[in-house]
Amino acid sequence: MDTRQLAAFCAVVDRRSFSQAAERLGVTQPAVSLQVRSLEERLGTQLLDRSGRRVEPTEAGERLYRRARRILQLEEQLLGDLAGADGEALTGTLALGASTGPGAHLVPLLLCEFQHEHPDLRVALSIWDTHAVIERVAERAVELGVVGAARRHRSLAFEPLASDQIVLAVPPGHPAAGGELSVEDLRAETLVVMQEGAGVRQVVEEELRRAGLRLLGLESKLELGLQESVKSAVAAGYGVTFISRTAIEGELAAGTLAAARVEGLEPSRQLYVVRAKGRPLTRAADAFLAFARERVAA
Repeated sequence: MDTRQLAAFCAVVDRRSFSQAAERLGVTQPAVSLQVRSLEERLGTQLLDRSGRRVEPTEAGERLYRRARRILQLEEQLLGDLAGADGEALTGTLALGASTGPGAHLVPLLLCEFQHEHPDLRVALSIWDTHAVIERVAERAVELGVVGAARRHRSLAFEPLASDQIVLAVPPGHPAAGGELSVEDLRAETLVVMQEGAGVRQVVEEELRRAGLRLLGLESKLELGLQESVKSAVAAGYGVTFISRTAIEGELAAGTLAAARVEGLEPSRQLYVVRAKGRPLTRAADAFLAFARERVAA
């Protein structure tokens, strides 16, 4: 079986689009379509449903996708091993996933610096929620993930990478910008919250419980999904929100958001690297993990 066909098929499933898959692979859309069509003819079954607005895998396509990802990563590892000793240049592709918090600032900067040191290496970062990142690593769609919560999973290992402070994001002209406000002051604010299940929201709820408070007891009329939505609302002056500091580093530098502390509250969380248990890392992934540990420690 031609691994180029498998790579084209997996890219379409990942992106749910032939055009975006072609862009990711650096080829034309007709070339991707031909590879997938040839694979379907080779296997004698339809792998993709092309009838909707988005391309979706069929039941057979889902089964193939899980196994094809493993084949492609084994091929990548083999090519890396054959490339030579550890001292030689890193080549190939390093595919990572990250949840929205670390994926907004920390991980992209680490990857950019790492790739700058290894110009022959291609890196590909995908952003999903924590659950999706963990599942993609388990399915071998990506080799490493960086997430804001550890989950019990029999085939995965979670390694602490960095501590992530949770701050209260406020509009830049807010009286508490750069300072502190009391819990009573917080009660007077319009609190913009993320949806149930968001990692930051869980951390804040636990911290408030320790302080004898409940998130529901605060003024939270705006529940706006995940962090991009709440950041936009706060920047526009519609309220304040608890959010990962790593997720707003860019806005803090640009002056579109400011950070504040709430008296008596010190919410934080641990960021983790997730990887498959018992599976040797490729040279690129192993080198990046060592690089990330060193940079974060510094």
